[in-house]
Amino acid sequence: MSRNRAHHGLTLTLPAALYFILLLAVPLALTFVLSLRGFNLDVGGIVDTTSLHNYVAVLSDPYYYTIFLRTLFLSVAVTLLCVLVGVPEAYFLFRMRDPWRSLCLVAVLGPLLVSVVVRTLGWSILLGREGPVNALLLKLGLVAHPIHMLFTLGAVIAVMVHVLVPLMVLSVWTSLTRLDPAVGHAARSLGAGRGTVLWRVVLPQIAPGILSGSLIVFALTASAFATPALIGGRRLKVVATTAYDEFLGTLNWPRGAAIAVILLVANFVIIAAYNRVVERRVTRRLGGAS
Repeated sequence: MSRNRAHHGLTLTLPAALYFILLLAVPLALTFVLSLRGFNLDVGGIVDTTSLHNYVAVLSDPYYYTIFLRTLFLSVAVTLLCVLVGVPEAYFLFRMRDPWRSLCLVAVLGPLLVSVVVRTLGWSILLGREGPVNALLLKLGLVAHPIHMLFTLGAVIAVMVHVLVPLMVLSVWTSLTRLDPAVGHAARSLGAGRGTVLWRVVLPQIAPGILSGSLIVFALTASAFATPALIGGRRLKVVATTAYDEFLGTLNWPRGAAIAVILLVANFVIIAAYNRVVERRVTRRLGGAS
């Protein structure tokens, strides 16, 4: 009986596994193979040699260190802001009653319905020197001259938070739907205040949603291309735009592939470590609370 179940389980998962291998594993493997090739523009570009030269060149160059550190700072800042904004927002939406809850939820998820390029270009107009933000600041007399907001790290962070907060809200919302209201009522009946109930009861139960949402936000920010390219410009480079320049600017495909592989590995290591640390703390806290 157990063998039949295992056979049926394997049959059901085989299409998804093949789909994963063909559309993800194979391109990643080919990218890694490409990153081991050499590059010489004098002989036509890619050289049929195999070495770790591209990885050594990237990891030993301070220029790339600056780009990777900037990308890390951007990802951490966007993730923290999305948690600070998205978690209370999801909780307040969950406590609302229809039809206001549905209307506000559609408004929050609205950015996901717009193309990332259109959304980013809209922010470019909004933050431009002649845009509405500068016009309002000048009209109120808060500034004497238009503020230079575009092509700054702060602008990229603000736009990325606007783009990714809905994903955090969705992740926390999923955890809130599984929240048992009786636990909070029991805590209130025992004399706990609203702040204590939120901190000691609600927050530990929605921690898995916060964890999954922050992982999604961090990974998408670290690999983002369109928003940093359009809002940050050519000077404020991140890892994705640097890899793009290597592929289509200098035509050094092996170097660009090496940058992409390093970004993937760094993303995986950081996310795995963060996931393990947070899960341990949540488990310890829930165990202590029980």
